[in-house]
Amino acid sequence: MQMVQLIPQIALGKYLYLEDFCTCSITYKNYADKIDILPKNPASLEALKSLTIKILDPIIDHFGIDKFKLTYGFCSADLKRYLNQKDPITGKKNGRIDPSRDQHIAHEMNKNGKYYCERLGAACDFLIVDFKSGHLVDWILEQQLPFDSLYFYGENRPIHISYGPQHKRDIWAFTATGQPTKKGIEDWVKLAKMIKL
Repeated sequence: MQMVQLIPQIALGKYLYLEDFCTCSITYKNYADKIDILPKNPASLEALKSLTIKILDPIIDHFGIDKFKLTYGFCSADLKRYLNQKDPITGKKNGRIDPSRDQHIAHEMNKNGKYYCERLGAACDFLIVDFKSGHLVDWILEQQLPFDSLYFYGENRPIHISYGPQHKRDIWAFTATGQPTKKGIEDWVKLAKMIKL
């Protein structure tokens, strides 16, 4: 199925548009002509706006739009299907996702009218070019940005951040083998000190 999809120019905040969130993933770029990338539930768009205004706009205000790089944004149900498939050339799965928890799928619902992710809200992965991700997490904590979950994958990798109704401020760090470990704010401060030594 060939698909040419026009993405409406909808501003989500001061700097970012719906198109930025829908087209930034590698999987989308590989299958763009096959994926319906747009949110179907209007509440998803509102959740993306809240994430952008409450978290990303302050980050971009400080670091600059030229340094901000969105690597994974909104996950439509169609994109989810492609992320779960294997690349026909490499045989590797297109992506690692957990739509029931990671909030990238926002407020989208399955055919039975149930939310894919009951945590609601929205999430994205991003980095600041030439800036260590550990320092970025420190800055986010210093600014007391109201995130729900933050995943730290390593100093030179993007971070995952979500904004949702729970505002848990959970931090997850990952071991070298990819095992998640939950860190409280205090635990993060200790870990950050060890990383900087």
